[in-house]
Amino acid sequence: MSKFALVTGVLGGIGSEIAKSLKENGYYVYGLDVRDDFDYKCDRFIRFNIDEFVSDSSYRIKFTEIFNQLVPKLDLLVNNAAVQRLGALEDLKIDDWNETLNVNLTGPLLLSKLFLKRLQESNGSIINIGSIHERLTKKAFIAYATSKSALIGLTKALAVDLEGKVRVNAVSPAAIETEMLRDGFENDENKIKALESLHPVQRIGYPEDVAKLVLFLASENNGFIHGANISLDGGISSVLKDL
Repeated sequence: MSKFALVTGVLGGIGSEIAKSLKENGYYVYGLDVRDDFDYKCDRFIRFNIDEFVSDSSYRIKFTEIFNQLVPKLDLLVNNAAVQRLGALEDLKIDDWNETLNVNLTGPLLLSKLFLKRLQESNGSIINIGSIHERLTKKAFIAYATSKSALIGLTKALAVDLEGKVRVNAVSPAAIETEMLRDGFENDENKIKALESLHPVQRIGYPEDVAKLVLFLASENNGFIHGANISLDGGISSVLKDL
């Protein structure tokens, strides 16, 4: 009998690899994304806007009913979708700040709340995809870093609140080979190579690295890992940058 997983941001580099890995390991995967390019790695794609789900009550009511019809059972919720709006404090727009918190933080909260009963019935789990920016960041990442720090706080708070009902954990990757990362480095191969050399493993991560860890956490069933934030950073957080 299949297990059922729901992955947000399923069309992104990390989301699509998570969905692919889960499918290959016996899950029926529901995939959510604001875009729709028909290159699905999931079993059932649902076009869904997390920002609107958070900010528009009528949209939230509509999709609550849709999810109740389409997703009667759920074993795993992967809150992967994220937006990254860059800007220094003096340039940061309130709309970008609000969208970032809606998608990266409040969306995972509301989806966890919506699917709680189904996850509890299946002895399931929630996995939040964080970021190294939750504790190590750089200039112009104010909104993104704040949202990811809060997401890890949410992970720990939910783990305490839900006790033995549903396990809740987070994975916080560093640099992962995705379109989002390449856009941030303007697709400059020299910059990518320099980034690789900063990591003690001498490479950046791949979406498959994240997917493997998600699968492990999901497969743990009644395991003891609960409220954890697992760093997936190739050792870069251990590097002291000095002269």
